[in-house]
Amino acid sequence: MSIWYPYQQMKHLPEPHKIINAEGMYLYTEDNKMIDSISSWWCMIHGYKHPVLNAAIKEQTDKFAHVMLAGLTHEPVQKLAAKLEEWLPGDLNHCFFSDSGSVAVEVSLKIALQYYLNRGETNRTMVMSLTNAYHGDTFKAMEVSDDEDYHFVMKAYGPSKNVVHVPTNVPALEEAFVKYHAQLNAFIVEPLLQGAGGMLMYDISYLKRARELCDQYDVLLIFDEVATGFGRTGNRFVADLVQPDILVLGKGLTGGYIGHAVTVASDRVYAGFYDDNPNHALMHGPTFMGNALACSVALKSIQLFDEEHYLDKIHHIEAITKREMAGFSDPRVKEVRIMGGCMCIEVYDPATLEGFKEFAYKHGVFSRPFSKYMYTMVPYIIQEPGLVHIYDTMKLWFKKH
Repeated sequence: MSIWYPYQQMKHLPEPHKIINAEGMYLYTEDNKMIDSISSWWCMIHGYKHPVLNAAIKEQTDKFAHVMLAGLTHEPVQKLAAKLEEWLPGDLNHCFFSDSGSVAVEVSLKIALQYYLNRGETNRTMVMSLTNAYHGDTFKAMEVSDDEDYHFVMKAYGPSKNVVHVPTNVPALEEAFVKYHAQLNAFIVEPLLQGAGGMLMYDISYLKRARELCDQYDVLLIFDEVATGFGRTGNRFVADLVQPDILVLGKGLTGGYIGHAVTVASDRVYAGFYDDNPNHALMHGPTFMGNALACSVALKSIQLFDEEHYLDKIHHIEAITKREMAGFSDPRVKEVRIMGGCMCIEVYDPATLEGFKEFAYKHGVFSRPFSKYMYTMVPYIIQEPGLVHIYDTMKLWFKKH
């Protein structure tokens, strides 16, 4: 029996680095100590083996690890829902929990479709999303995404009649709404920062106009903040700046400790399901939704984020990043992009980055560039020397190769 690893042609799989321990910002192999520059796919915002989070897991384990959330409930999920209602902006008050970001996106799209079906509007079957979008690897999430590197399998079905993609410029957005609004149930975006599509960054003015257009044409606005939430853009959530109708959170929700996610609906959206008609109920139920261990550690993760002033930490990371990358240039580099806790070096040719992962490993950094993008999404606990070391390693690659 073998392990089938992600995003990799198994026939050409390099030997993965075997981690035997992890603590703080460091990953340990038998012969090396590496700074994790990408927070294990952007989720380990507090780093590894955090004593507060470890204690939360252990305390809940002594009570019970999991019970189903159908016909049963428990204190950790009740407390987490109450905390999110208090913590999130506006009337984002209704939490539907699931076990991964992709599933939470699926739930958001299902909610948007059924919201209009419950109103008797059967023509609103289309979703609008961004070009270069990535929303996960489950099927509806792939359909609304726009990244052939990950989702080329969807070509088997041909062009989707249910999805329209728009670039991040306002005139194109306005034109799309004029053309498709009567058929749209939702506009889903990764707000401000598009992750797997290339660490692409755009302006808040686009989202403000999207909110206006969604209101004008009665279309639901969905923010997929699985990657951008919990400070990654320099904002606690982009939803604090522009409020969506549905917000999707994952990754940093549990501090990276356990896979868990939440789809949060506004009062208006929730009211579209709250009815005497049983057919208006949301018929969805992941087995591990509201997992007690996940909810317990999520509560402590949020507490750490607030009490230890993580936004200040993130702004400090951004300031150091801008200082360290100022003046960096290379003929092979197309652009350097910085936003909050994310930095991306985009090159013209993906071949430029071949071998960098092993080079970084030898210099004590775990990095995983993809396509044309060398990037960082560091744990927020990182200190200045560690951050500088990451950027020195990246710049040294261009100097020596």
